[in-house]
Amino acid sequence: MEKQEVKKFGFPDKIGYMFGDFGNDFMFILSTMFLMKFYTDVMGVSGGLVGIMMMLARFLDAFTDVAMGEIVDRSQPKPRGKFLPWIRRMCGPVAVASFLMYASWFADMPMGFKIFWMFFTYILWGSVFYTSINIPYGAMASAISGEPRDRAQLSNFRTIGASLASTIIGVVLPLVVYYRDAGGNSVLSGRKMMLAALACSIGAVICYLICYTITTERVKVPKKTEKFNLKELLVSLGKNRPLIGIIVSSVCMLMAQLTLSGMASYVYPNYFGNVAAQSVSSFVGVAVTLVCAIFTVKLSEKLGRKELGVISAVFSGAVLVITYFMKTTNAWVFVIMFGIAYIGLAIFSLITWAMITDVIDDTQVHMGERADGTIYAVYSFARKLGQAASSGLSGILLSIIGYTQATAFDEDVVKGIYMITCLVPALGFFLLALSLKFLYPLGKARVAENARILAGKNE
Repeated sequence: MEKQEVKKFGFPDKIGYMFGDFGNDFMFILSTMFLMKFYTDVMGVSGGLVGIMMMLARFLDAFTDVAMGEIVDRSQPKPRGKFLPWIRRMCGPVAVASFLMYASWFADMPMGFKIFWMFFTYILWGSVFYTSINIPYGAMASAISGEPRDRAQLSNFRTIGASLASTIIGVVLPLVVYYRDAGGNSVLSGRKMMLAALACSIGAVICYLICYTITTERVKVPKKTEKFNLKELLVSLGKNRPLIGIIVSSVCMLMAQLTLSGMASYVYPNYFGNVAAQSVSSFVGVAVTLVCAIFTVKLSEKLGRKELGVISAVFSGAVLVITYFMKTTNAWVFVIMFGIAYIGLAIFSLITWAMITDVIDDTQVHMGERADGTIYAVYSFARKLGQAASSGLSGILLSIIGYTQATAFDEDVVKGIYMITCLVPALGFFLLALSLKFLYPLGKARVAENARILAGKNE
């Protein structure tokens, strides 16, 4: 790697990188919060089938993510860098694919066609186009700056970008995409959901173009020229303990985080009968994240990112267990407990992107290879496994408790919704703490030593 003579790392880089994840999460959070709800309540597809589809798509991602990582690593750097051109190139296709997933005009089509369309559009969006923009975007952090503190700030701002998308999707959409049926129940509108998806796709393109325009790659990453060898790749990845640790941790974290956000579309309208509380809870999550962003970088410097991650995961899990045993029927009490639990989740979310750059650095120091795109691709695949675990488990559990369009407001069903919302994320957080503690070796001292070694090589 060579440092280019360009302007110093600064605020425009942080804002630009923030807008990249703003664009990502216009579509990603939309799918997390509403896609299963859309297919169960508007299209009439069983939750179990939706969950199985999401899990199967993640196995396909094992190939598309790694393939995209290799493509990025082997691409020729352009004047704007190695990663930024991919953002401009793929922002349009990914936005169109996201919109097509919410095709409410097919609601009256035969079930076989609706299932085909669900599989086709979800794979096109998630496994092809989203992969082609998210892999280079994530790997780009190590090219924006080689300094650990700068990367921690990029991780912070990336999470802030996701929080801004959460504000729009989680706070605004619940107030506009539901309507009251004859029985007074809050029901999702297919047409309004489709229009919301269109607005989010347009917003995503705008955010991606802002990211492309004001972000600077200042660490030159050369084109990878070694012949691709799948066996050697798998062996090297299998020996990379930090990567294995962050993979397992990511699966656990996303199982917790995405179950919380995905089940919000069930627990608030169905269990509490309060869509306004769903909107407020999303705002609370964003507010907690923004407050935590003020002190998380300094706190991670003092304690270490791994150490802080363990503490935050245990905290969130414990709060959710307490919430389950409270069995509250007051939506506002639940929102308060959700906000407290979100403190731990927000802290870990703010540091997690810096942790993958730590893995990239450790791989270069101890294995002599710089493969930002490939490593990030494997990490992205792990995150998609977490998505699959969350969506698949939630969908299957919804089917087990008997959730359908007809039983959506039955007493036993809504009690089951409350249980899933509390206990599945709690389990994910406890598993996250264990995986960080015993599998992930990059504590504070080792990260600092790696940064010192690489700083010497780049002088």
